[in-house]
Amino acid sequence: MFCRNCGNAMDPNQAVCLTCGTPAGAGSAFCPNCGNPVAPSAVVCVSCGVALQQKPAVGGKSKIAAGLLAIFLGQLGIHNFYLGYTKKAVIQLLVTILLSWTFVAPTAIWIWAIVEAVQIFQGKITDANGMALSD
Repeated sequence: MFCRNCGNAMDPNQAVCLTCGTPAGAGSAFCPNCGNPVAPSAVVCVSCGVALQQKPAVGGKSKIAAGLLAIFLGQLGIHNFYLGYTKKAVIQLLVTILLSWTFVAPTAIWIWAIVEAVQIFQGKITDANGMALSD
C-alpha cells in the first residue's frame, strides 16, 4: 500500500502516512497499489490498472452519538469508551464511583464531560485512531 498524497510505502494497518501525515486513502497524486504518480482526476491507474477509489477520511464513529453520550453519561466516561479512549474513560468512571459521596469530584467530572461534549460537536475531538467523527 502506498500513500496517495506522497507515494511512500505504508503498512496496510496504518491510519496515517508517517511521512506526510495524510490519512490513509486521502490524496489523489499517487496510486495506492503501485505508488506511481497518477492524474488527480484519474479513475484507473495506467501503470497497474487498479481502480482509484478514495476511502473516506471520516471514521465510523458518530459525532452525535459521542456528544449525546458525553452529555447524558459523561460522568461515567461512556463517551470515551465509545471513542476508544479507555484510560481516560476508566479514570472518569473510577473517580465518579469512588468519590461519589463528595460533591466536588462528580461535579468536576460532569463539567469535564460537558466541555468534551462541546468539543465533540465542534469537531475538535477525534476517535482514538485519529479519524474524524462522522456527522
